[in-house]
Amino acid sequence: MEDALLTTILLDLDGTLLPLDQKGFMQGYMTLFAERCSQLGYAPKRMLAALQAGLAAMLENDGSMTNKQRFDQVFAEISAVDNEYFNQQFASFYAEEFNQLRLHANPTTQASALVEELRAKGYTVVLATTPVFPWQGTWARLGWAGLTSEQFSLITTYEDCSFTKPKLGYYEEILSRLQVPARNCLMIGNDVTEDMAPAQLGMDVYLVTDCLINEGANSIDSYRKGSFEDLMRFCKELAVCPQPRRV
Repeated sequence: MEDALLTTILLDLDGTLLPLDQKGFMQGYMTLFAERCSQLGYAPKRMLAALQAGLAAMLENDGSMTNKQRFDQVFAEISAVDNEYFNQQFASFYAEEFNQLRLHANPTTQASALVEELRAKGYTVVLATTPVFPWQGTWARLGWAGLTSEQFSLITTYEDCSFTKPKLGYYEEILSRLQVPARNCLMIGNDVTEDMAPAQLGMDVYLVTDCLINEGANSIDSYRKGSFEDLMRFCKELAVCPQPRRV
């Protein structure tokens, strides 16, 4: 891709801007969720089953409703708990227990510098994190990475997305909301299956290898790739964006 065509950069969060032990994070999340449910008087096993089914349902979402709506639908069916009431009871979880999971992260001090480098050059910067968490959980993880929501023109959360990675519908929703063609975008991430998928739409991609995820053992020879330090050098060499940044 010629630098002059590039206007929009999509950045993954977990494992890219925020180095993370994904398995440890998810196991810890399940444990904390079960503990909070037990404190609220719910049967932990049933609530965990509802959580896992809701997560699976979001991964299979077909665009007919938001991921939150899909999750709530399945969670209520299995837990037999009213979603609105449960969400009210659970509201403080992301401001309290969730932050214990920070121990699974190894933040880089360069994450904010990278985003600011791109913003200073006029690029529209999107936080393209898999939208299976509410905004509170996403904002919390941004904080762990030393970032703020104000640094991004768009952040994907489960409230306003109807697909998840690696479905192309997820990326098409972003393109539609920004009114930008795929050929003018670059997706940067660490997961071969999830983050390299938009190459099928004609989007340029960059694979960050520090926390590489390649569960399918796919060849990565065709992708531009490198460490986070390599990515920093790549972004510093980018030309100034030819179009005004979307805010």
